[in-house]
Amino acid sequence: MTTTEFNKNIAVIESLLFGFAMKLTRNKENAKDLMQETLMRCFDKRDRFTMGTNFKSWVTTVMYNSYINHYRKRKTRNKLVKPIENFSYLVENKSVEGNAYSIIMMKELKKMIGNLDDDNKIPFKLYLEGFQYDEIAKKLSIPMGTVKSRIYYARKKLQSAIKNRYSDFEYPMAA
Repeated sequence: MTTTEFNKNIAVIESLLFGFAMKLTRNKENAKDLMQETLMRCFDKRDRFTMGTNFKSWVTTVMYNSYINHYRKRKTRNKLVKPIENFSYLVENKSVEGNAYSIIMMKELKKMIGNLDDDNKIPFKLYLEGFQYDEIAKKLSIPMGTVKSRIYYARKKLQSAIKNRYSDFEYPMAA
């Protein structure tokens, strides 16, 4: 598809796209951003569009996928942003991630999680995967208060198991 054809097709459906973006974002500025991102992606990938198929559907699918990707990123991103000064200790301390001790500890921790009873393990794993309490409650068809208490009890059991296992253990620092 040439640039001219692309521009003609976009001009025909531009108001529809903006309306769809407004429906998704419910905010005029975010809708404009989504529209711009969608048009850039479509323009860059216009050679992937198959002539004779529905152009409007293709563009709206790209828009919807962009919106979903942005939503997922925003959902998993930390809500609190700390200034860079607060992370200066990371530069000063030597990393121990990936050494043998941490790998063994992670395997043991996963085993401890696996040893939890299913009533506590399933909500706890879903919470670790990033699901919110209400999402877990819907997924498991149980009340949100039950989800919270099961996650709480899973944490307590894991804390106890970790304390019992590693109470005398001194973690060696990387050289």
